[in-house]
Amino acid sequence: MPVGNSKQSWGTLSIALHWLVALCVFGLFGLGFWMTGLDYYHAWYKQGPDLHKSIGIMLFLLLLFRLAWRLFNGHPDPLPTHTEWEKRLAHAVHLLLYLLLFAIMTSGYFISTADGRAIPVFDWFALPAYPLGIEQQEEIAGTIHWYLALTLMSLVGLHAVGALKHHFIDKDETLKRMFYAQKTN
Repeated sequence: MPVGNSKQSWGTLSIALHWLVALCVFGLFGLGFWMTGLDYYHAWYKQGPDLHKSIGIMLFLLLLFRLAWRLFNGHPDPLPTHTEWEKRLAHAVHLLLYLLLFAIMTSGYFISTADGRAIPVFDWFALPAYPLGIEQQEEIAGTIHWYLALTLMSLVGLHAVGALKHHFIDKDETLKRMFYAQKTN
């Protein structure tokens, strides 16, 4: 199976990156949602946010790598059965997914660094704090973070519905191309 992308197929690295990002996004959303209900005395009151921040920062680095890979490795052509509006909508949704992810991570950074402390990442390294000095920065960034995350998950739902439409209604290879790399001739 080819590692790199071709004009017909995503490569194994792109496929793995796609599903790893999806796993992180669902995990972070679930963890974040669960954390909002924790009280101060819960065992995960500190561990949950620490894990959430560490995974979020690793996801940021993973997304940078994924974008660089896509930029230098290209992507498959749309299938000939895709209509013009489907191509435009797919492009817009993918662009919005990336923008939302980076905006969510930026707001998360501003939540975590509002007090001027660096963010430890799995005790491997610490991301320095650059507080903005905005009054109630943590609360403002937290509200933005929450609503962007809800918007992201809605868009992820649209993305999934589009893939399922291609698979079950159009009966094309769109979804299959994101599960396994195809050999090219």
